[in-house]
Parts: sequence; C-alpha cells; structure tokens
Amino acid sequence: MDSATAREKALDAAETLFYGQGVQAVGMDDLRGASGVSLKRLYQLFPAKELLVVAYLERRDERWRGRLAAHVDRHEDPERRLLAVYDWLELWFAEPDFRGCAWINSYGELGPTSRPVAEQVRAHKQAFRDYLTGLVKATHHPTALAAPLFLLAEGAMVTANITGRPTPAREAREAARALLRATL
Repeated sequence: MDSATAREKALDAAETLFYGQGVQAVGMDDLRGASGVSLKRLYQLFPAKELLVVAYLERRDERWRGRLAAHVDRHEDPERRLLAVYDWLELWFAEPDFRGCAWINSYGELGPTSRPVAEQVRAHKQAFRDYLTGLVKATHHPTALAAPLFLLAEGAMVTANITGRPTPAREAREAARALLRATL
C-alpha cells in the first residue's frame, strides 16, 4: 500500500472513530484495526497521535465547509443564502451519525493541552465566521451582525448534540431571521 493510500485509510478510520467515540477513547491500535494500516506505517505517517488529530480536523474542515457552501450556493437571494446556513445545519444535525461539532468536541478533549489542535479548531471557527461575514456583507446588513449569527449557529451545534434533536437549527434560523428584520 503506497503512502497516499495508507494516509487516506488512516484518516478515514480516524474520522469514523474520533468523531464517533472521541479522540481520547481511541488508541492507535484501534486505528490500526479499523484502517488496515500497520502500526509501524501509522507512526511513519503520523509520528504522534496529535498529528493525526490535526490532519483529521483539517480534512474534515475542507469537507464540512464544502458541503455547507454547496448547500448555500443553491440560493440566489442574499438573505436566503444566509438563512440557508441554518437549513444546512438542520440537515446535518438530523444525520444518523451526528455527534456534534468535531472541533468543539476535539477542543473539549485536547484544546487546553494541545496547541496544534487548539490552533486547528480556532482556524476552523474563524473560517466559518469569515464565511458568515461574507454572507452578511452580501445582504447589505451591518457586518457586525455576523457575530451574533455565528454565535447562534455555534449554540445550535452544541444544543443539537446535547439534545440529540435537529430543532436547535430551526430555532437559530428564526432568531437569525428576527435579527435580519430588526436591522432593516
């Protein structure tokens, strides 16, 4: 198995196990078994588990933001595009394997002790906030509105994970709609 294939198999296993069970609950031996990549090769690719966690979060970030943008891009009206973020969150929350936000979960487990993981989490959250800011700018509402809209989305993520229901996205969307109306 070449390095690129082994890396993808390791990342696939990491995504499934880390997201489903938590980073600290999963050992390198678990990843070996799930990926079919030898332990020696895993350590050649990722000399420390922390590096695998960062790589998993980076790859997930690209996919997560890509899925969000693809959903939002189906709409033309700038306000509808902004509210589509919350529609997409509701769809994500309703997925059978939804276990909350991978970055919030990883930060909760490792953020205080792992600078690389904390940096990756911060980069993801900043990219999401910047994305929302761009959507707000297109509506011609004040860009300061992006901050509370970001907090609504983040709060919905946490609440959906805790409750096991997708309804927090709907509630956040209605709050976002009210904020948009209030700033007209």
